[in-house]
Order: sequence, then structure tokens, then C-alpha cells
Amino acid sequence: MSSQDCNHDCQSCQEDCEERSFLAPMNKNSKIHKVIGVVSGKGGVGKSSITSLLAVLKQREGYRCAVLDGDITGPSIAKTFGVEGTQIYSNGEEIIPAKSLEGIEIMSTNLLLENAEEPVVWRGPILAGMIKQFWSDVRWGEVDYMFVDMPPGTGDVPLTIFQSLPLDGIVIVTSPQELVSMIVSKAVNMAKKMNVPILGIVENMSYVQCPDCGKKIFVFGKSHLQDVADKYDLKILGQLPLDSELTQLSDMGMIENYSSDWLDEFEEKVKNF
Repeated sequence: MSSQDCNHDCQSCQEDCEERSFLAPMNKNSKIHKVIGVVSGKGGVGKSSITSLLAVLKQREGYRCAVLDGDITGPSIAKTFGVEGTQIYSNGEEIIPAKSLEGIEIMSTNLLLENAEEPVVWRGPILAGMIKQFWSDVRWGEVDYMFVDMPPGTGDVPLTIFQSLPLDGIVIVTSPQELVSMIVSKAVNMAKKMNVPILGIVENMSYVQCPDCGKKIFVFGKSHLQDVADKYDLKILGQLPLDSELTQLSDMGMIENYSSDWLDEFEEKVKNF
């Protein structure tokens, strides 16, 4: 919405209207109730896996869910949900997203490429434009929760998502490393500058559980999550393990079949989104 579209005195809220003017228009045949971004200060921490699991959990609760894969140059959502290679249709004005077996709507760069293994070598403005198209040109229909798998870091493309999509909040994903405080601080500061609420933080790859005795093995050393959460007043949503079954199901496009005790605990933490 631009300031010229407002129906009130914009001078009284000029700053807010200026921020809203960057928002890309929602597709006219879509109604998306809540948009949650999943971010990380660096790549390789399992951000896409967490995005996918959040959508799966909310879908199991009975909500209509969608995933917008905003990681344009490193898309993995389509493969995770088993829709890679699905033919995408367009009526000339709108794009119809792919749909997983359980009904989660998916839009990802890989669905538009003839060869999913081809690298995406577009420059920043084109990448940013693609994300806006995913929001404006895709006929999402009515969606209760849309999860946006955001590109790692705090560069132009993540900034475009913060400015162009009406984010209701973000989830920060990190890993148990000593540099985590510096990495998380970048994501926290960016969210604060964009006035986007932080719903919580997830530590992925926190441990490996022995299949025989059940003991937790902290392969990356002592966790610093509590210290970081206290420093930035963040809610801890979970410390999730390295799980070979989850990896295998994701590679097979069957993440919606995954279940575990720790996932049940994670679900309880995110029920209030």
C-alpha cells in the first residue's frame, strides 16, 4: 500500500506510511493471513529444513499453509516437499503454485527452471524482482500461514523481503558455534531496523542422539544459545538434533512423513504463532 492509497491523514503517521509504500501488492486472488520469515545470519545452518518443518507442523494443526522459497540462488524447498519437476501453470496473468501431497502450496525458483541443476546467476535487482513476483503474481488463494525461506545474511535480497512482504514476524535459525552471537546480532539488528517482531530463535544441529543408549552427544561443543537468548531477550523455540531420518526423508521429498519425540516438543513451542 502506498501513502496515496491511505484513507486517513498520512502526515500523522508519515514514517509508517513510508515503510508501507515499499510493500509489494498481494495477488488479487490471494488472502494470506500471516507471513513468517525464517532467517539466518549465515548459510548452512538448516534454515530451509526449519522452514519446511514449521509449515508441516502448522498444516498438521489444520491450518492452510504455504512456503515461498525466497532463497532464489539456493532453492531446496521444492525438493524437500517432493514437487521438484512439477509443471507450473499460468493463465497469462497468474502463476499457480505447486502443491505437496498434504496440500502445502509451494513456490520456488527450481519450479521455473528447465534444469533444476542449472545455477541461478542473476544479479541482485533481478533476484529481488523475482521475490516480489512470487508474492504478487502467484495465485496463493486463502492461506493461514505463509512461511518464507529467506536467503542467508543481511544483503540486498533479504532486505527486499523485509521491505516488500508484510512480515508478521521472523524466526532466527542458528547453530551451536562460538561465533553465533555475532551472527545472530546481525539478524536481530536487521529485524529491529525493519520493525519486524522476532518470534524466537532455534538452534539447529544442536546434538546427535545415540540410537542405542539415547545419550545426547554435542558434536559441535557446548551450546551458547541461552547466552545469546538472554543478551537479545529472545524466546528459545528449540534445540534440534542432527537427525539422519529427517535428512533422508527431505532428500526423498517426503518431509511430511517425518515424526519424532523432539518434533512434538518443537510443535508445542510454535503453537502460538
